[in-house]
Amino acid sequence: MSKRAIVRPPGSKFKSCLSSHPLHHTLNLDLALEQHKTYCQTLTNLGLDLIELEPDNQYPDACFVEDTVVVHGNKAIITRMAKESRRGESMKVEEVLSEFKQIKSVVEPGTLEGGDVIHFPYSLLCGITQRSNHEGAVQMEEWLEVPVHCIEDLNIMHIKSHLTYLGRNTILLNPRYIGNPILNSYNQIVLPNEESHSANAVAIDDVVLMSIRHKKTAELVKAAGFEVVQLDMSEFEKCDGALTCLSIII
Repeated sequence: MSKRAIVRPPGSKFKSCLSSHPLHHTLNLDLALEQHKTYCQTLTNLGLDLIELEPDNQYPDACFVEDTVVVHGNKAIITRMAKESRRGESMKVEEVLSEFKQIKSVVEPGTLEGGDVIHFPYSLLCGITQRSNHEGAVQMEEWLEVPVHCIEDLNIMHIKSHLTYLGRNTILLNPRYIGNPILNSYNQIVLPNEESHSANAVAIDDVVLMSIRHKKTAELVKAAGFEVVQLDMSEFEKCDGALTCLSIII
């Protein structure tokens, strides 16, 4: 059972986050801070002890701590982000994690971001996307000593927006990946076409945290026997971020 989550609230430059969202210009930092506080309180209510980092006012995207590292067992691999503007975000995360895990870093030419890595019970799945490449996946597999399967889709930023493991051999799945042989052994909750990006959800035991916008997907998850808690994440969505991005579960 997971015991801890590393989180970091948005910093003063959050409005300059990398984003292609059409409403990015409407981002409200004060509201983002309130939403982050609610997110953290929800994790606490679910039994996680929070390790709360100070806001990083140098890196606009630093609240999306998931991208900085992949943790498996007693090891962690510090990622190498595709966007150079984000590559300093991992420093404090590495410092904190070194108290709990053996650590190594991805090196050039590898790129890897946590938003592309899905944890299954006995393996990892890595999206080969606009942000993570095959070399990054190979380095991760070698250091973490766990089988890594890859799905290549260079049209997306992170695969966790399209695919998430909920536990109990069940996945949330964008229809575009139906029939992929890597996924055939899992029970599949196929996302509605109008909510095809709703897979980015945090599963803690039998509770699934989801965006309040994804009502149809939430009903499908409930029907599969999970409890669903929906949160308003509007300001993080304006930065192309979502629920899993905001924590590192260790």
